Amino acid sequence: MIGISNSDLLPFSQFQSNVDTWLKNGILPYYPATKITYITVGAEATESPGNVSALVVPTMHNVLTALRKAGLHKKIKVSTTHSLGILSRSFPPSAGAFNSNFAFFLKPLLEFLVENDSPFMIDTYPYYAYRDSPTNVSLEYALFESSTEVIDPNTGLIYTNMFDAQIDALYFALMALHFRTIKIMVTETGWPSKGSPKETAATADNAQTYNTNLIRHVINDTGTPAKPGEEIDVYLFSLFNENRKPGLASERNWGLFYPDQTSIYNLDLTGRGAVDTTTQANATSSNGTWCIASSTASELDLQNALDWACGTGNVDCSAIQPSQPCYLPDALVSHASFAFNSYYQQNGATDVACSFGGTGVKTNKDPMNSSFVCDLHRSNMKTANNVTAPQSTSSAIASGFPVSVLMHCYLLMLLILF
Repeated sequence: MIGISNSDLLPFSQFQSNVDTWLKNGILPYYPATKITYITVGAEATESPGNVSALVVPTMHNVLTALRKAGLHKKIKVSTTHSLGILSRSFPPSAGAFNSNFAFFLKPLLEFLVENDSPFMIDTYPYYAYRDSPTNVSLEYALFESSTEVIDPNTGLIYTNMFDAQIDALYFALMALHFRTIKIMVTETGWPSKGSPKETAATADNAQTYNTNLIRHVINDTGTPAKPGEEIDVYLFSLFNENRKPGLASERNWGLFYPDQTSIYNLDLTGRGAVDTTTQANATSSNGTWCIASSTASELDLQNALDWACGTGNVDCSAIQPSQPCYLPDALVSHASFAFNSYYQQNGATDVACSFGGTGVKTNKDPMNSSFVCDLHRSNMKTANNVTAPQSTSSAIASGFPVSVLMHCYLLMLLILF
């Protein structure tokens, strides 16, 4: 999947020659050695400032023309991605409706998709619905873990997770405009592994739970309540953390891997294994060494180093918070050792990665056998899943999804990297 940025929409919509040149230089030299199946024109254009969305469909036509000249218009599909903000209503799913402000943009877009058998691409994030409305949306419902049901009062359809509800809201919105044959593709979905102090649901355990359950859900081709058995392609967001992305801490922590290619948490892409909630950095050592807090360091220096590791150092320190599996023993040296070793393992286990201003010490003896350092692996085996959630059942921001999974982007990048 190749994307055209919003900043390129103006020149690409105005001149066919610009698109022809882009295709000639940016696509044709790499095709078919690289399996390119979609070109996305713009990204969530309705969320961008200015009148960018008005440029999307003209650009899509120019891209299609360029592909037709190259004889690839039947092999590479053209579409554009949207956020759920394109809907004005998503609950109950049967009342799903598009925002009337985008009517000028939607009609020609949907006609293009039908004429060219292209999918409607949506970026859907149950995490945000829970974060922004925890009194109306339970964490379990957002994570595919709900034991309660949400019933659509208009259709009687039963929903057990938000993902399905969000997708069905989009289906019903399309049907309300008499577009019943357009397929839906989920181009982004995922869960952050770390967030700001107020983003309590942004943890590695929750990210692992969501993505694992998502994969299981989609590979079974169970579809959604409104579209049982309907297959949907789904792309996980994202492969790597983005440490320079602005905004809340969660914005920088959607990846499956750290920049050094070590995994943030274990993820079974087959959808058949049990959830292993082991945090990799503290369950293993990359070279038989570990990094722990120096017993001679002052409390002030240790605290400063711990704050750095959990902040700028981008270590997921949720496990050493109160009521979490590595909070005990409640000692600064224990918490610092946990954070130090996490950072050390995630950053190549080098001498520099265990400095912490002289408060870190390398050791070749597994500190997990010591009583003063949490063994996250064993703690998680005992707690199984330390996710907590409000008791209320979901009602307000329901949403959903039917499905089969294709993680082409993710798998392709893995092949390139490894």
